[in-house]
Amino acid sequence: MSPTPAQSQAPERSSAAHSARARLSRCLAADPGRCDLLARWDRWGADLLVALDELYPGTDTALRAVDLIAAGHRARPEELRVRDRDRLLCPDWFQRSDALGYAAYADRFAGDLNGVASKIDYLQDLGVTYLHLMPLLQPRPGNNDGGYAVLDYGRVRSDLGTMADLACLSRKLHAAGISLTLDLVLNHVAAEHEWAEAARAGDPSMRDYFLVFPDRTEPDRFEQSLPEVFPDFAPGNFTWDEALDGWVWTTFNAWQWDLNWANPDVLCEFIAIILNLANQGVDCLRLDAIAFLWKRLGTNCQNQPEVHTITQALRAAARIAAPSLIFKAEAIVAPDALVAYLGRGRRAGRVSDLAYHNSLMVQVWSALATRDARLLAVALSHFREIPTTAAWATYLRCHDDIGWAIDDADAKALGWSGPAHRAFLSDFYVGDHPASFAEGRTFQEDPATGEKRVSGTAASLAGLGRASSPQDRRLAIDRVLCGYAMIMGFGGIPLIYMGDEIALLNDDDYQQEVEHADDSRWLHRPTMPWNVVALLDESDSNAHLMYSGLRRLITARKRLESLHAAVATHVYATADPAVVRFVRRHPAGDMVQVYNVSDRTVSIPAAEVNAHYTALTYDHLSGTEVKPVGGRFVLPPYAAWWLGDPPV
Repeated sequence: MSPTPAQSQAPERSSAAHSARARLSRCLAADPGRCDLLARWDRWGADLLVALDELYPGTDTALRAVDLIAAGHRARPEELRVRDRDRLLCPDWFQRSDALGYAAYADRFAGDLNGVASKIDYLQDLGVTYLHLMPLLQPRPGNNDGGYAVLDYGRVRSDLGTMADLACLSRKLHAAGISLTLDLVLNHVAAEHEWAEAARAGDPSMRDYFLVFPDRTEPDRFEQSLPEVFPDFAPGNFTWDEALDGWVWTTFNAWQWDLNWANPDVLCEFIAIILNLANQGVDCLRLDAIAFLWKRLGTNCQNQPEVHTITQALRAAARIAAPSLIFKAEAIVAPDALVAYLGRGRRAGRVSDLAYHNSLMVQVWSALATRDARLLAVALSHFREIPTTAAWATYLRCHDDIGWAIDDADAKALGWSGPAHRAFLSDFYVGDHPASFAEGRTFQEDPATGEKRVSGTAASLAGLGRASSPQDRRLAIDRVLCGYAMIMGFGGIPLIYMGDEIALLNDDDYQQEVEHADDSRWLHRPTMPWNVVALLDESDSNAHLMYSGLRRLITARKRLESLHAAVATHVYATADPAVVRFVRRHPAGDMVQVYNVSDRTVSIPAAEVNAHYTALTYDHLSGTEVKPVGGRFVLPPYAAWWLGDPPV
């Protein structure tokens, strides 16, 4: 029997692994952490070598990666080496029920990095253990896509501080029990980045960092299957650059040049970038636009298999040099494709540790608009299990717009039209539907389909800005709290977007800023009003009602070990379309969560809840027993119950 290709390569890979380990040992001969690093190489080195061999066969990329790992380790501060050892002993730190995320722009939250440090007490009081500061590395001047057009990966935005300030902030956050997350833009760099400037100057090695074509022949072939991300202001996927004398790939904007990840030099650059950020105390990197990294003719150039191989290589390098660092995939893709970013098959446990659960977010807003949770149940039932070492990042709102990712087949299962439902949601959340309570704004409209994406804060989308009576105000706040109960009860690490906790409304002032006026996403990127925070004790204010409601959810969640992310949540419809159940089975305590997504009182047969666990009648959110009346459970508008065993 002839050996398989994998068997044939095994001795060669073993020899390469031995050589790489020996090289690493020599590089760290005098380093006191040498034994620790070699032990980590023995654990994750094969993941690195296999990935690099698949991506760049016959090159010296592995040896270059080893040198970068050694350099990153040598530069790693002792307090972070201690953190590495602690995190290796507690690898599920981000999966635990006491994990709570908060996302904000540093300048909008507190002015600069030192300002953020001064607000750590506020984050602690809220219960935050994970802080995501939106893009803060130096972007191009002028329009920069909210910071996602990076000019320099080695510098902090000058108005926010310095790399020293970043390292100082991370130390203060760590002392307060808070991990730091930053964005790492992988797909592209600013057109003014030094790599791009060198390419324009004629450096052929730098030109190969990008995807450049002499004429429209190849771009036109690619365009036949490529979607447009921003059709309103950045149509097409290629831009002519006079100095390059060629068409450069620009998926997002003319001034964001896509990188050529088929070039091993690009991967090596990013290993160095990742380890440098890790050495500033960064605990998690959000891998921006990761789905777009690999280009293949005849496809939409998203979710290609090589994307996961690249992630495996980067993660393995980080695990060896800085194992307290984790990755979060920003992959806003279909459910079947999304799970792969957390690892399937031979990639299980070898790629990202976190991924955004975009579908959950979309389905929650869909359910609130329709007062019908059946589509939510259908859509979430399709998700495959994720590795027990990974977790979903769940969220109700974020810095970005909402694209109505409703699957046509899911809609059809209910007798609905997918295009019609997506159009309904767009109209509803910009306030153009007669039944709407929302105040959002269109971000982009696809001229081919007529579908629109929507901007707006959670409170505004939930109707708080349009509330004309105390009852309407209460319903709007309860909508947000019901949504947050679902994302906090789902498992994973829930993320609060800055301002949601104090019911911030849309900010129209963005229209006065030249760089932001044409981008409605700045509608929901307001400046944190600390004067409002100072008045949180005013019991009748919107801020107080929202904050106290969220704190109740957070406090309950932190006590429930059964919300650990290693356990999956199963979603079921009920006899009433407005009510949905989340069922979790965990050795520490089973749970049935029941949600009413409507503004009416609803009753469901007790058997629908008891079908899962008869004895679970203690609601951990209210701290009371919830018992059926006449064989039925009665749920008030936007009720959220977490039913389980009473606390001991």
